[in-house]
Amino acid sequence: MSNSDRVAGKFEFLEHTADVYIRTYGTQMEEAYENAALALFETMTNSAKIAQTQEDTFEVEAEDQYALLYNWLEALLVKFETEGMLYSKFQISDWHETSENFKFTAKAWGEKFNPKKHPQKVGVKAITYHLMVIIREPERVVLEFILDI
Repeated sequence: MSNSDRVAGKFEFLEHTADVYIRTYGTQMEEAYENAALALFETMTNSAKIAQTQEDTFEVEAEDQYALLYNWLEALLVKFETEGMLYSKFQISDWHETSENFKFTAKAWGEKFNPKKHPQKVGVKAITYHLMVIIREPERVVLEFILDI
């Protein structure tokens, strides 16, 4: 299976003059957040070349869904920056929404960055709130966000 077949229907890159603008999809919020994580790593390298040999757990919490998406992607980016971890598979569970906060637990599978194995595309400097959109439709969830490169 080619990488484009593997990621088709999960996310797309939108036009933006300076940064990377991404729209992800899911039938539920969890799937859309998983696809957002995949898009983050696809921005940096060919995610099909990331072996799923190490499992890490993340607990993400925020006051709203926008901050939750930001905190999720930021946690993954920090793990890459501090430990060199790349991920290509994600599973979000224990999704909880209350009037005070949103939180979930996630597992991510991947491996350490290896420049001989993982071709570098662009470096992601930060996640941004600029143009961030979260749309819940009856049959799907759509997320849009910008990565500062």
